[in-house]
Amino acid sequence: MKEPGLGVDFGRVINEGSAEPGGDDTTFLSGGYEEAMRTPAMPDAMDVLPRLVEMFEGRVWIVSKCGPRIQERTLQWLDHHDFWNKTGILRANTRFCRERAEKAVHCKRLGITHFIDDRRDVLGHMRDVVEHRYLFGPQKTPAPDWVVATPTWADVQSLISLSSSRTRAMTTSVTSPKSSRSTGRSR
Repeated sequence: MKEPGLGVDFGRVINEGSAEPGGDDTTFLSGGYEEAMRTPAMPDAMDVLPRLVEMFEGRVWIVSKCGPRIQERTLQWLDHHDFWNKTGILRANTRFCRERAEKAVHCKRLGITHFIDDRRDVLGHMRDVVEHRYLFGPQKTPAPDWVVATPTWADVQSLISLSSSRTRAMTTSVTSPKSSRSTGRSR
């Protein structure tokens, strides 16, 4: 069984785009540098992510869809907010792609077993790749049965902890040697 790995989207998952007018991340995407740097992190993201980094023993990646300009802005925001030191996620564990469906390709290459995203279409592309899919944030319609709804970072922490406990229990039962007792008889 492969080691568990966690993938996390950036926009509206780590960076709070939902606080922007209309529920989008226009200030981050279209505003100037200073405006973009002022956009806050999602409530509790910076508290929960270090615990998840510990739980996944450092196997945590940011996987985000964006073009070159927003890729640069994303890295600037992460640097500006001291994200790497606060969370323990390595800067080298950041992946970008141009199409949402390509996130699944990154997940397969990295061995990601858990993924947090605010878009069900992204998670839909991962159905055959990522075992545990978490639909983050408030949604306009109920979550489909192939994702776990996680409206807040507190929900993320408790539900990932639960799934990781089950995964560890299964791994332990599969890899533990069966006890064997000698009967004392020679063959």
